[in-house]
Amino acid sequence: VEALSTLPFDRKPAWGGLSAAQMVEHLLSVFELSTGKGTSGSSLPEEFQVKARAFLQDNRPMPRGFESPLHKDGVPPLRFESIPTAVEALCRESQAFLDLCAANPEAVRVHPAFGPCTLEEWSRMHFKHGVHHLLQFGLIEIEAAQAPRS
Repeated sequence: VEALSTLPFDRKPAWGGLSAAQMVEHLLSVFELSTGKGTSGSSLPEEFQVKARAFLQDNRPMPRGFESPLHKDGVPPLRFESIPTAVEALCRESQAFLDLCAANPEAVRVHPAFGPCTLEEWSRMHFKHGVHHLLQFGLIEIEAAQAPRS
């Protein structure tokens, strides 16, 4: 949240086609999937989903060229008039996810690429996903030994 709150509206990404505002709203939409506020099926084969979920159990970063299944029909229009307003919504939804984890730790929600995921898997995905986009916009740095390979 601290890093996102300093994100200039016109910041260009190091890779990818999302604008700064689109990236924040993208993070929000993925949290909405994990809380059940949003829904998305997965049309990917089950064998792919199993391999993809295994990725959540290791420390490899998300690849830079990954195409989000959420945007297969294009990036949706912005819902918020400013990045700070979108960040506030993201904070509320991430807290809703934490509340869900505490209240119903056995819940399962469908991720568009990983298929049915436990809340532990969603938690790992949110971490990797957040790091991916914070790196994309230069909001965090990681040591060269840990840097993702292009």
